[in-house]
Amino acid sequence: MELVKFQRGQTIAKRNDMVQHWYLIQEGSVTQKFEVSEVSLGKNALIGILEKDMYLCDYIATEDTVLAEFTCDGAEDLKKLLSGQEKLRGIFLRAAVEQRQQMLKLYAELNSKTRQFHMFVETVFNDYKNLCLKYKVEQLSFLRMELFHPLEMQHKAEEWEVNNSASIVHNYLQEYLQLMEKDDSMTVGVIMEASFQMRRFTQGVWEMENYLTYNKDILLNDMQSDLFQLFFDLAIKIKLKKFDIEPAAKEIQLIAKVADKLGVYNPRTVIRRLKEFKEYDFENVGNENATGSAVVRKEMDILTEDCLGHILEYAGYNDDDALVICNQIHEYQELPDMTSMDKEVYGLRKKLTSLYYEIYQKVFLRAVKDESTLTPVLEMFLHFGFMDLSLVGEERAKELYDTVAHMDICHSEHIYTIYEWLKAIYHGEKETSKNDLEMDYQVYLADLLKTGKLNQQQYEMLQNNREKMVEFEIKNMFASCNKLTYGKITTFTPILCKQDLINSVDKMLVTAERLELAMNEVRKVDYSVFYREVMFSDVEHGINCERIMKEVLPDIILMPNAGSRVAMWQEISGLRSNTPGRFMFPILTAMDLDDMMLEVVGRFRWEMCRRVEGVRWNDVREHSLTAEYCTYLQFYRKNRDLSAEVKEKIKGALVRAKNNFREVFVRDYINWMKFESKGSFRLNKVTREILSIHCPFVKAIRNELSANPIYQGTITQFESEVAKKLQRFTGVYDKYEKAGGTITAELKENLKFYQM
Repeated sequence: MELVKFQRGQTIAKRNDMVQHWYLIQEGSVTQKFEVSEVSLGKNALIGILEKDMYLCDYIATEDTVLAEFTCDGAEDLKKLLSGQEKLRGIFLRAAVEQRQQMLKLYAELNSKTRQFHMFVETVFNDYKNLCLKYKVEQLSFLRMELFHPLEMQHKAEEWEVNNSASIVHNYLQEYLQLMEKDDSMTVGVIMEASFQMRRFTQGVWEMENYLTYNKDILLNDMQSDLFQLFFDLAIKIKLKKFDIEPAAKEIQLIAKVADKLGVYNPRTVIRRLKEFKEYDFENVGNENATGSAVVRKEMDILTEDCLGHILEYAGYNDDDALVICNQIHEYQELPDMTSMDKEVYGLRKKLTSLYYEIYQKVFLRAVKDESTLTPVLEMFLHFGFMDLSLVGEERAKELYDTVAHMDICHSEHIYTIYEWLKAIYHGEKETSKNDLEMDYQVYLADLLKTGKLNQQQYEMLQNNREKMVEFEIKNMFASCNKLTYGKITTFTPILCKQDLINSVDKMLVTAERLELAMNEVRKVDYSVFYREVMFSDVEHGINCERIMKEVLPDIILMPNAGSRVAMWQEISGLRSNTPGRFMFPILTAMDLDDMMLEVVGRFRWEMCRRVEGVRWNDVREHSLTAEYCTYLQFYRKNRDLSAEVKEKIKGALVRAKNNFREVFVRDYINWMKFESKGSFRLNKVTREILSIHCPFVKAIRNELSANPIYQGTITQFESEVAKKLQRFTGVYDKYEKAGGTITAELKENLKFYQM
């Protein structure tokens, strides 16, 4: 074991990072962080014990901390590590059993909160309806309640597991540990069993936290479209009828009390909303027009208004122009066949498509300057392409209305909705994407300057013009990728319509969690897919220029459509090879996300190799993926390793792919990942050999497949090459440390890469 030190507040591991090591806490303490909850890990606790491939939480040093770092990829590694280490076995056993109980305690607390939250919301809403009836007050519509359901757990702790763990820890811990320490198999078995259970409990904790954070706005939110505001509005109406507001006030106090206990709300929001109610002048409400009621009604009933008119008004169109646009959209809606290829219908679709991006740009540029002006309908437009209730139907519109209150579930460090992406462009956090001519905004301006279409003064004025950058992104990447991800290019319109929503919104919604799971499934098999060579230098300690491997995850941008395809738009972001690629997905889809991810990753594999190899990407003398694959497909007819039957299949694959070698590779890559990784043969000998070397499986899969003669040769060859590189780097690191250098996290990641 190697000792490593972390300063207070330093991140030890991040959620969704690949598990590189386990850590045993020697000094200090570490916080295991969820979205809202956290677990404190003290001395002799184990970090990594509950994970398998990816870290499930963030781990942050609570104070200056010393950790013992070691590699543990499963039961065999654990057995070797603990063999003959009596003291260590006791520490690991106790950590496994106590940390399991610690996780179960958090699980039980959240389980209770989740059930109580659902029951409370249902009860309070029922109270609201009863009070409306009692005082003969009109009940306001509240769309959220129609879609509010109890949580159905996927990762559940069984009652016997809870009781078993509690009995061991509270009643028989010492006796249990002494018994389990007597045998290696029992020791390892207890630790691995606890690891498996903790992993499930942790996933359950995330489920419950996601449920609470997703639904918390139904009770209380900053937009005042919640149960709290319903009772506020009810109190005003009761007072207008000269009745005592105490029944409504009690409900409001109760909502605030429960919100405070749940721990998922910003305390300032609870205090502010309660203060607004307490300071409201109910004594003089009869002299007012109950404006509070009108505000609530607008938020609750906005979908019954003219949504299209609301969007166009916000975009700044005058009445005449708005009427023309409305007439064109209604003309489209009234068509007997909106997918017709008739010249008139095609022309109308083209006109509406152009109008849509014009409207989108106007709405976005106003919204980005003051997001407080956004309404749910505008958010539905920005995120989903929604324009009018009649186009999608009332039921689906309600689902979209509910969803835009929680758009954070479609956003993470590397995942953006198109609205969030354009915001990142506007604020200079991301560079513009390339257009069809492989030019980003800056290169495009330089080209205009070079060709005389801009003078020097115009060029300098436009270089940092954020609005023009957004316009460039909308006209190029957005317009192209929206059509590509929709899937039906010839009948495409960017306006969301009911025929595209073949299922409920919650089932079609592409969330950040679903995307990360799909991407992690790829990384668990093809571990090297997102790794790049980057340069490391520390001249002072003897390293001038060393190429090391670093994982660079792609940015994923969700297009506002209900589509069926994916697009690999860029393999890198700018000129530097260590920048993330850009993948485009529809924000709503009925397709299998795992299959979609495999397809886009296959294209990324190909294009990244082309980028690295440059002009030699198909040079037969280069031992690269694209060069070897092109050679194989160009000369397959003369290849003696291929039977006549296999050659016919290759010919058919080329015909289906219209002789596009990349697309043939993508189909083979999908089969490689889905079937060959499980020992189910789908590829021919030549393809399998190429992929074995250039798209290798993770070590655990290689070990399983190496017993089969079909894989044995290529796996042996690959591991021999990797062993040489590992040996070389080990020597370089030893020399570097002796010269006074520090083995940084990126150097450790490089070494781990050659051990995977």
